[in-house]
Amino acid sequence: MSTRAGSQSRHTWRSVGHAATVKPKTWIGYRNDLRLYVIPRIGSMRLQALPPATISKLYAELAKSGGKGGRPLAVPTVQHVHRSLRKALNDAVMIDAVMSSNPTLKAKLPREGYREPRVVWTPEDLEVFLEEAAGHRLHAFFRLAAYTGGRRGEILHLRWADVDLDAAEIRFEGSTGVVDGKRIDGSTKGGRSRVVGIDQGTMQVLEKHRLAQEADRSLAGPEWVVSDLLFTSQLGQVIHPDTFTWLMHKLITAHNEPKTLARRNHPSELLPPPARELPQIRLHDLRHLHATLLLLEGVPVHVVANRLGHSDPSVTLRVYAHVLRESSSGVADIFARAVERSAVSKSVSKTAPEDDEARRSSL
Repeated sequence: MSTRAGSQSRHTWRSVGHAATVKPKTWIGYRNDLRLYVIPRIGSMRLQALPPATISKLYAELAKSGGKGGRPLAVPTVQHVHRSLRKALNDAVMIDAVMSSNPTLKAKLPREGYREPRVVWTPEDLEVFLEEAAGHRLHAFFRLAAYTGGRRGEILHLRWADVDLDAAEIRFEGSTGVVDGKRIDGSTKGGRSRVVGIDQGTMQVLEKHRLAQEADRSLAGPEWVVSDLLFTSQLGQVIHPDTFTWLMHKLITAHNEPKTLARRNHPSELLPPPARELPQIRLHDLRHLHATLLLLEGVPVHVVANRLGHSDPSVTLRVYAHVLRESSSGVADIFARAVERSAVSKSVSKTAPEDDEARRSSL
């Protein structure tokens, strides 16, 4: 997209200028949205000749056939494209001053239909999975993901200095992500650190993990890569974030399809399936499970929001609205019982003086 038809050089220059104001991973997302969905369709138009109706049409076309092979593009993806385009055109208005207003502000986005909640494990499923993962050297990662609600990148960024076992707390100071195939460190998604309490069982898991890491360090000797990271390879090297996503899938599959260990001239053989198979879920769904269970247990939304690192409780309300609806199913009965208890209490207080007088007269 440019100020002159057919030219994209000025657009690229503006985008690079904007990159300095956002996180690298966010910048990559903006760039990819514009490259894949916007520039091929309206990139030849002059910015000054770009009306809201054209952008509304772009969003509608993306929702209808903007995916691979002409398939519909998910509405959340279209919304992400909208945010990227809006920020790019804000630069054109506020920084380059080549537009008087941002047409995306008046464009219409396609409505998102109702989506069934993703499959979320039960507490029993989580227990089964953690038992399966207990024998792996990175078991503590999955324990933290499930019991703190931390994001993958936040847990990978943890240093031992962020862990206070005496106070039973950990501090999420930053996040680790992948940009152009490389692992990078940055701030948390909200840009703020937060302290999260941990339970006794998780503290024991972390202590066991620390001792195992010290054993790895002793065994590696001079080949050990010195760092304060909680999660490293057996030589102290950083681990690519996608390793944990892949490992979770592998552990679930190993539980659902148990096999004997392969030996020389003896290939592995399938064993009887487990009594309880685990649905395949994403690593990020452990965070959803954490939030869901807290809300169903009646933990206030603002407390859950702070634990998850949401900038505003309204974000938590929007993401977990279906959970709150489910947890509110018995609220009417709770209110009725409270009123009934109050009525009984008042009735007792009114009759109490008469009872006292009757007792005194009988003496």
